Amino acid sequence: MSTTGHTRRVPIWDNARAACILLVVLGHAIQRLTYDSDIAQSLYYLIYAFHMPAFALISGYFSRSDPPSRRRMARILTDIVLPYVLFDGLWTLTKLLVEGHADPNLTQPSWTLWFLLALAIFRLVLPYLALLRMPLLWSVVISISVGYLPNVDTTLSLSRTLGLLPFFTLGWWLSHHRILERHGLLQRRRVPLRIAAAAILTGAGLGAWLFVDRFKDMHLGQWLFYEDNYADLGGTQWWAGGVRLLLMAAALVLSVSFFALVPRGEYRWTAIGQYTMYVYLLHSFVLYPLRESGILRGLDPTWLWLPLVGFLSIAITVALASRPIRRLFRPLVEPRPGWLLADPDLLQRSSHRDPTGSRRLTPPAPPASPGPVAP
Repeated sequence: MSTTGHTRRVPIWDNARAACILLVVLGHAIQRLTYDSDIAQSLYYLIYAFHMPAFALISGYFSRSDPPSRRRMARILTDIVLPYVLFDGLWTLTKLLVEGHADPNLTQPSWTLWFLLALAIFRLVLPYLALLRMPLLWSVVISISVGYLPNVDTTLSLSRTLGLLPFFTLGWWLSHHRILERHGLLQRRRVPLRIAAAAILTGAGLGAWLFVDRFKDMHLGQWLFYEDNYADLGGTQWWAGGVRLLLMAAALVLSVSFFALVPRGEYRWTAIGQYTMYVYLLHSFVLYPLRESGILRGLDPTWLWLPLVGFLSIAITVALASRPIRRLFRPLVEPRPGWLLADPDLLQRSSHRDPTGSRRLTPPAPPASPGPVAP
């Protein structure tokens, strides 16, 4: 908080969110290319190995574990639950018009909407998780354990949410204990650290390409979704949970490497990080006709088409975060339903709020006492 009373954004977090949302769009855009190209498949593995864990980590960093106030509870309804219902309805209508049939079911999220439910569940669970000793350890135990339970499935995105819970919890833990601030990790990057981070990401990409056939055989893509139980993935042995533990460790290393390379300064594209929810909710509608029409199948040579799809992903990300798009779709992405709440004053907001994390500008110090903190 500055002495003038105005909050100052920390650019690294907006830069990180902007980079993460670009990876989300790119991962979805190249999915059809993976059927015909090992290079695209390798890039897909690399992206999915860490991009959603990194997003969950950022979201956790900007979450609070104190008992939620009425305003924060209302924001879960208006910022997360209501957009989920609205966009699931849009997806139902889209499938009905395009495919001629639809199966509306709010308990089964359509495509990208699962992360909205995950955000809601994360924030509901965190105050209870924070009461425990070693909450990080408990979150890892929960993540590994749910893979053994066939009755924990995609209903309400519960399997994927609990699978990614350790990353969200880690983000909160880092913020709660001010680990990054105390060690100056949000300031200027150290050159050796950047070199090591680039080497790790490059090595991971190279490894994904060299062992792509083996990864296909083990259905690595499905493992990286944190969605199916181990038996459905072919992991019937008792130690199948160890595979998830290794994947979580790899995701953490790759996420740290990714954050180490994120620029700390402010640039023209930094503002995209404030509007990731627009990109996240809308990009699937842009990609849907491209994916379903077959345009992205059989594109050769890969060295030409893969970069072009990458540039297309950048263009989609920039366009969907632009002011005209935000103005047009704000009623859906950021609804202000005074009719929904018994106390409409709970909708008063002083600034733009993004459920993925840009709602808080600078992480506050942990409270000196366990009393409630105003949002």
